[in-house]
Amino acid sequence: MIRCYDPRDASLLKEAMDASIEHLSEWMPWARLEPQTLEQKVQLLRTFRGQFDHDENYVFGIFARDESELLGGSGFHKRSNDGSLEIGYWVAAGAIGRGIATEATAVQTRAGFELCGLDRVDVQIDPLNERSLKIPRKLGFMEEGTLRRRLDPGADGEPRRDSVVFTMLREELADSPCLAYDYVAYNAAGDVLGV
Repeated sequence: MIRCYDPRDASLLKEAMDASIEHLSEWMPWARLEPQTLEQKVQLLRTFRGQFDHDENYVFGIFARDESELLGGSGFHKRSNDGSLEIGYWVAAGAIGRGIATEATAVQTRAGFELCGLDRVDVQIDPLNERSLKIPRKLGFMEEGTLRRRLDPGADGEPRRDSVVFTMLREELADSPCLAYDYVAYNAAGDVLGV
């Protein structure tokens, strides 16, 4: 299940992050701020929720069906022009290899085109992150190229990192493997949103 975070998810986020620091810190500069306290996680999730509610940034948790475990995170980020959002994702160390990021990316791509009216969906990945590079390729995204020194630096003192940019345009969805992944979307009131 993918949904907007709520501050009540802080303990699940802390547990997933504490177990995944080593796995994530190579690719996610924000993971180098870990471990954080539970109160810091509550504040972070309040920030995410506020950004979501104010239509600024859309950060999601990826939860087990019964919501007893956080399997990873994803989001739609406004990093390009109007009509375009960028998908980012991470997977908790204990959930690697289960197709979670692939499914989350496919579902968000579909929802972006079908429900949000996007014209373009982007994914940016460090060219050394071979596992993550497979996801947009598998889903039919076009590899547009490598942008030099685009991503945040690695450790302190390191230069900015390169980024491979993948894109899918609205008209490319019909031929995309993303269509193999079904979803049901809900609004904040719990009503089902139609396609």
